[in-house]
Amino acid sequence: MNNKRKSSLRVALHGMDGRTYKTMVMYLQGPCKGAATVVEDLDAEVDMIDADSVNAKALLEQRQTENSVRPIIALSLQELSLDNVLYVKKPVKTAEMLDALSKAEAILAAKQNPSDEVLFNKKLFINKDEHKKTSKHQTAMHLDEGNFNAFIGSIPGLDVNDPKQFSNASYNPKEYFQGYFQSACLIAQTKKQVLHLNSGWKSLIIFPHNHEIWLDADDKQLRAFAGLPISSLSGPGMSLTPASAHTLSVKKELDKFHNVDAFLWKLAVWTSKGRYPVALDIHKPVFLKHWPNFTRLVVTPHALRISALLIASPKTLPDIAETLKIKPQYVFAFISAAHALGLVKQAKRQADEIVQPPIIKNNERQGLLTRIISKLRGHKS
Repeated sequence: MNNKRKSSLRVALHGMDGRTYKTMVMYLQGPCKGAATVVEDLDAEVDMIDADSVNAKALLEQRQTENSVRPIIALSLQELSLDNVLYVKKPVKTAEMLDALSKAEAILAAKQNPSDEVLFNKKLFINKDEHKKTSKHQTAMHLDEGNFNAFIGSIPGLDVNDPKQFSNASYNPKEYFQGYFQSACLIAQTKKQVLHLNSGWKSLIIFPHNHEIWLDADDKQLRAFAGLPISSLSGPGMSLTPASAHTLSVKKELDKFHNVDAFLWKLAVWTSKGRYPVALDIHKPVFLKHWPNFTRLVVTPHALRISALLIASPKTLPDIAETLKIKPQYVFAFISAAHALGLVKQAKRQADEIVQPPIIKNNERQGLLTRIISKLRGHKS
C-alpha cells in the first residue's frame, strides 16, 4: 500500500454469506494487517465480490454500472479476464490480496490525478503475462565443481581454500552492490512503495507487493558488476527514489523480472566470489533456520549436503568443509547466499554456555575449607 495514505482502503463486500463475510473482515485486519477495512456500501472505495456466488454476474454488472469509479476485486476459483476487474484466485493468498489492494489504490490515485493514468495505459500491472516472466518461473541452475569457479570468479592474491588465509577470506556486503540492494528492498517493503535504485549503472525497480524486481541487465552483466567494490566506481553513487511515472511507463521486458529471493541469492554468490560474510565469526558454529527453496535458486556445489548437515546441527564453516570433505569455497559461497536471505544464523558453542566456577582467592579458600570441615564434624556428632 502507498505509504502516503494515512488510512486503510474502505472495501464493501458482495456475494458472501455471513460466515464468509466475517472471515474476510478478520482476514483483512489480520494477515493483511489492516490494509483494507470493510465498510458499508455507501462509504466504500473498492468493491470486493465473490465471483463464484450464485448472483456474481449480476453483481459485477451492477457494480460496473453504478460505481464505475470504484475498482473491483473479484475472488474466484477460476481465472477471470474482465475489463477493469482485479482478479484474486481462491484460496486467497495474502501476497496476492495485498497486490490487488495496492493496484486498487493506484487506480483510485490515478483517477484523482489523471496524469498518472499512463501507468495503466502502458499496462504496468499485467496479470496475463505473469507466466512469461521466465526468470521468475524457471527451474534452478545446478552448478558442478567444474564450472563453479568460472561462474563466481575469484579474488586475486587470495586462496579462500587455504586455512591460513581464512581470516582474509571474508567480505562486507555493504561495500558492494549487494548491500545497497538489500537496504533498498528493506526500505521498499517497509514503505510499501515502488522504488527506483539508481546506481549509475543499470536501471533497477523494486516492486515490494509482488516481491519482484526489474533489472535492465542480463546475468553476465550483473555478475561482472556484483564483484566490484562500490568505492572503486566513478559517478554520483547510489540513490533511492520513488519510481517516476515515466520510468514505470516504459515497456518492461518480462524476462528481466526477477523474484527478489532468487535474485539476491545469486547476487550474494557472485559478490562473495567464494568468501564468507564478515558478519559471521568463522570460529563459531552456524545453523540453518530452514531448508532453502532450491526449485528457484542457483544450486552451488554440495549445497544440498551442506543444508542437510546444518539442519541436523550447528557447525563452524571449516568443520562443514572437513566433515563433507569439500573445498571451503563451496561452503563460503553457500553460506553467503543463505545469510543474505536470512536463513543462516550464528550459534553459540555449547562450551560457551557452561557456567564456569568462580575464582576463589587463597585466603578465601582456607576459610571455605574451615567452614566445610566444621559442618562435617557437626554432622557426625
